[in-house]
Amino acid sequence: MSAATPPAELLDLAVATAREAADLVARERGSAAARVDVKSSPTDVVTAVDRASEQLITARLLEARPDDGLLGEEGADRAGTSGVRWMVDPIDGTVNFLYGLRGYAVSIAAQVDGATVAGAVLDVPTGELFTALAGGGAFLSTPAEPEPVRLSANRPDSLGQTLVATGFGYRVEQRRAQGAVVARLLPEVRDIRRYGCASLDLCAAAAGRVDAYYELDLKPWDHAAGALVAAEAGLVVTGLPGRPFAEPMAVAVPETVAGPFLALLDSLH
Repeated sequence: MSAATPPAELLDLAVATAREAADLVARERGSAAARVDVKSSPTDVVTAVDRASEQLITARLLEARPDDGLLGEEGADRAGTSGVRWMVDPIDGTVNFLYGLRGYAVSIAAQVDGATVAGAVLDVPTGELFTALAGGGAFLSTPAEPEPVRLSANRPDSLGQTLVATGFGYRVEQRRAQGAVVARLLPEVRDIRRYGCASLDLCAAAAGRVDAYYELDLKPWDHAAGALVAAEAGLVVTGLPGRPFAEPMAVAVPETVAGPFLALLDSLH
């Protein structure tokens, strides 16, 4: 295979690999607290299961495509020579996973020459699978309804009718500033939701479970697959005015309220 491989083939590999990794994560949930380390702060955790999931994903992707590059949350970093690079989050929502809460996922995206062309986000507790191909739409399949259903985001009429998801960083000073923004944003929108998993937040917006989403300081593995799902479901995927997506803010918002929502976020940061 080469960089000219059809994106649908890359998506098939991402889905198969995500399913295998999700099986591992589900099996090991009971041992999640056995070996826990911290990263950027005492609340930024990584488990042995995160690492095992990333090792499995890396092995499967590179067995199938040994010339590809790969970047994973837990340290996998390989340049590759094919023009294809995989973005891997082996467990997005590790704190939820650690506590046994719903809202953690395996997220795998394929990029060709830096542009995301295929993405899969598999919600481990529910088995819901969100997928997207660049220019090919976003879809959801479930264990009960395995036939993929095309996603179309909501189109609220006003900010006051917009249900917004967000997330917070791990450092105390960052969380303090983000909490202050939420306090000022909340009176202007329908309400706020915080689930603790960026990839699933983006997919929730794509599926119309929330209307919009924003978050600061995401990493590429956090958003690569979910942002493609959101964009292919019809959301405006962007940064603050004049800034690229996720540099530093990631925003996914319906076109109907994109202008006022982005202006409001810009005024609060």
